[in-house]
Amino acid sequence: MKWFEERLELKKFNEKFLTKTFPSHPTYLLGEVALFSFITLVLTGIFLGFLYEPSVRLVPLFHAMVPAAYASVVQMDLKPMGMLIRRIHHWSAMLMVSSLILHFLRVYFTGAYRKPRELNWLVGLALMGISLGAAFTGYLLPYSQFSVTATSIAYYMVKSIPWLGDWLSRLIFAGTFPSTAMVPRFFFFHVMLIPAIIIGLIGAHMVILVKQKHTEPRANAGRPEAQGGKRLIGIPIWPEQAVISIPFFLFLLFALELLATYVPINVIELYGAPSPGTPVMRPDWYFLWVYGFLKLIPGDLSVTILGGKFTPETIGGVIFPGTVFLILALIPFLDRWKEPQNYNANPLARPFMTAFGLGGGVFILMTAIAGYIDVLHLTPKAMIGYTIAATVGVWVISYIVLAAGKRKT
Repeated sequence: MKWFEERLELKKFNEKFLTKTFPSHPTYLLGEVALFSFITLVLTGIFLGFLYEPSVRLVPLFHAMVPAAYASVVQMDLKPMGMLIRRIHHWSAMLMVSSLILHFLRVYFTGAYRKPRELNWLVGLALMGISLGAAFTGYLLPYSQFSVTATSIAYYMVKSIPWLGDWLSRLIFAGTFPSTAMVPRFFFFHVMLIPAIIIGLIGAHMVILVKQKHTEPRANAGRPEAQGGKRLIGIPIWPEQAVISIPFFLFLLFALELLATYVPINVIELYGAPSPGTPVMRPDWYFLWVYGFLKLIPGDLSVTILGGKFTPETIGGVIFPGTVFLILALIPFLDRWKEPQNYNANPLARPFMTAFGLGGGVFILMTAIAGYIDVLHLTPKAMIGYTIAATVGVWVISYIVLAAGKRKT
């Protein structure tokens, strides 16, 4: 140990970083869930990478000629542990997106994005966006009928962007859809470029977090050891928090393995290799809100501005999600504070922001439900009416109730 200490100054590292305090409230583990899910994705992805062939060349499979990418995934499921690892990979992606959303909700409703943590909110928002990008690029890799259909919808969304659509679609999708170079390009995005960006964003998020410290429950503000907000009350990262985090990580792996064992997901053999025709296929739940919004836009809607044509794909697939992320990015700058806020806010004491968040959440939920209007036998016009009524109703009622409760207290 002396040899390492003389060269790496591990004691100084321990005093500076490993003694940092971690809040003891369980909701702060949501960020760790996302981190552990990403680690699991990387580990399982390495295993799957040894068995996957990113190519669309035709190869024989069960007396039929199919793309090599599709064949390699089917054969992967026939190998020992192959199907289990692939399912764990998929469930880890679901868990990562879920935990990021829940983490965002906690930060939003407790006002943990306020000064001086605006930058970390933006880093977290970028991490959410790029994580969705990782999920999307993984869609295509099995190269099944579902994969190609889902990717084709995204292709036409990108292509519909005024002035830049043709160039961007060729850049992202390696030419005109579907091109022979598309699978290798998406494989590069999924296993190299996007994970590198995620690692960089996680690193930036952690560095800022260590520098600024977590926010903590307002009940701790009156405790002497808080030193007026200068000291975070909790437990050191090492060894106390590590003793909690390591078993928690193992428990998550156990839960993911149970899900992978008993709950099938993305069974590509049911979809088959790409073939002519476009069956009705809905995206996974975290893209359903965009898909549902597209369902609500009239198919013949078209607007031309300065030579650029705005189609339903542009409005629903580009402008709508872009606007949602823009609003989220502006929240810390609209809810401005002069002094640093080191303690969580009480959601019940913030009528407007809490009502805004609840109304926005209902709106996104209703657009996701709109993805099933054919199953629900609803017309787009009726679904739009229900969406507006539910969103405005929840927003107004929650604001009135919270404002009245705040005045009483």
